[in-house]
Amino acid sequence: MIGADSLVPLDDGRRVPYANLDYAASAPCLEAVHEAVTRALPYYSSVHRGAGHASQVTTEAYENARETVRVFLGAWRRAAVVFTRNTTDAMNLLAHAVPPRTTVVTFETEHHASLLPWRRPVRLPAPATPAEAITLADRALAAAPTGPRLLVVTAASNVTGELWPIGELARVAHEHGARIAVDAAQLVPHRPLDMTALDLDYVAFSGHKLYAPFGAGVLAGRADWLRAAEPYLKGGGASASVTSTVRWASGAEQRHEAGTPNVLGAIALAAACDALAPHWSDLAAHEERLLTRLRSGLAAIPGVRELTLWGGGPRVGIVSFTVDGLAARDVSLALSGRHGIGVRDGKFCAHPFVRHLLSAEGVDNDGSAVRASFGIGTTVEHIDRLLAALTRLTSELSDAGDWSCSPM
Repeated sequence: MIGADSLVPLDDGRRVPYANLDYAASAPCLEAVHEAVTRALPYYSSVHRGAGHASQVTTEAYENARETVRVFLGAWRRAAVVFTRNTTDAMNLLAHAVPPRTTVVTFETEHHASLLPWRRPVRLPAPATPAEAITLADRALAAAPTGPRLLVVTAASNVTGELWPIGELARVAHEHGARIAVDAAQLVPHRPLDMTALDLDYVAFSGHKLYAPFGAGVLAGRADWLRAAEPYLKGGGASASVTSTVRWASGAEQRHEAGTPNVLGAIALAAACDALAPHWSDLAAHEERLLTRLRSGLAAIPGVRELTLWGGGPRVGIVSFTVDGLAARDVSLALSGRHGIGVRDGKFCAHPFVRHLLSAEGVDNDGSAVRASFGIGTTVEHIDRLLAALTRLTSELSDAGDWSCSPM
């Protein structure tokens, strides 16, 4: 992991090893990814339209990256794999491509990337259980007007880490003649995903959450809507012929990848896919140990409340919580300045969902929470440092009676 030994300054002038617990925002870079980009740089050139050797090498690397992603996702051979900037860009591309008068059904629990791009979506309330999520989707799709329908859902919540029943939701969608689009940004860094086995129509994810922070993302799935839509961006590469009129490229990838693409980002993303694929069982076991330690530790600290939609059930390494009497921002600043711990505070680009969770917990604060998230480079020491720091914060608050942590 690049930066695994980084030291960060504390408020008292000391420097300590950084405890990065903010993987859900952007994961650090794998050494294998860094090496892949370094190997590609000497031959970096334009793709698809150059006859020179460097251009041919770069084009081959770029298209190989597309195939690597296809295999990583378990996508069928004829599926489109379009490189984008990130998950948000991928979902906006899909929103651009859906046929007119498509009914889009989604949940208020979604990240804004999956919540906001659609025109007048049917927004379902937060389900109390996975079974209720399936029931709500079933009813909404059954009540939708005749025409194209699309169910949009996350695979793993970016707020709670909880896994959604995407296989069952795909089955329900298809029973109603609808399609399903899955935001897999928080799943694929932690667990394998097989689009074919789960019968998913579209999947979107980001390289920067997959240990490949070079600005690439992916929209993978059925090509017909993408081929029929106007190019997402109009320019070189998307055009097959330009005279007094324009004939656009017919292939889904070329049609929506106008201009010079982020070749190094695609190579980096593919390298991360290759690096992770052989190690899923080990990664899951490591993460489960850390997750159990963190959740049980938080539950033992007075005044700390974990935010959860369903309580139990499988999840990835993401935990959000509040601390009674302290604003989330103050907690995150104290963890950083006093202990060298990086977490995220706020509403995590999931404002309706965070408000729902805080309301369910009866929390009356600034409407924000603290999120700790982890992955490959996280150690037991990182988790224990966080728990010890929170224990100290709550103890200080208790001793002071009405104490508020300052940024220091």
